[in-house]
Amino acid sequence: MTEPIRLYITGGTFDKEYNERKGTLFFKDTHLRDMLELGRNLVDIEHRTLMMIDSLEMDAEDRDVILTQCRKCSRERIVVTHGTDTMEITAKLLGENITDKTIVLTGAMIPYAFGSSDGLFNLGSSLAFAQSLPHGVYIAMNGRYFTWDNVRKNREAGVFEEIKVVEY
Repeated sequence: MTEPIRLYITGGTFDKEYNERKGTLFFKDTHLRDMLELGRNLVDIEHRTLMMIDSLEMDAEDRDVILTQCRKCSRERIVVTHGTDTMEITAKLLGENITDKTIVLTGAMIPYAFGSSDGLFNLGSSLAFAQSLPHGVYIAMNGRYFTWDNVRKNREAGVFEEIKVVEY
């Protein structure tokens, strides 16, 4: 039996809802429990909501909360749900400060509540990567993982990609 994975929820597109009257997105509650149930998850998860904000509104103080919680977590394997717009910034902070754990950040381009979200797939992938990758900080999106120091969001294509291609 593997040790439980700590799942930190910070908001982002994963958890946005749509206000039909105003035509705006907002946060109500996390969808992570529903997503884990729908995905028939059998991994032992301990989840905590740290915040429910859009990553564009995330500041240094919010990132410090994530860093502090990851540092003091007794678990070696952590998944952080995060908005995709500034995910690389948080990954960099964690990567520069934590080396003794496996931390995987993930998110979604389309809210789970829309029904056609990539979030369910990204969540499942991040849980698998958190269990199998060595210590380090990673971003997991669209079935791929990236090291914290070699990733960027390609806004034009709507995907994450390596900054420099690693040749083997």
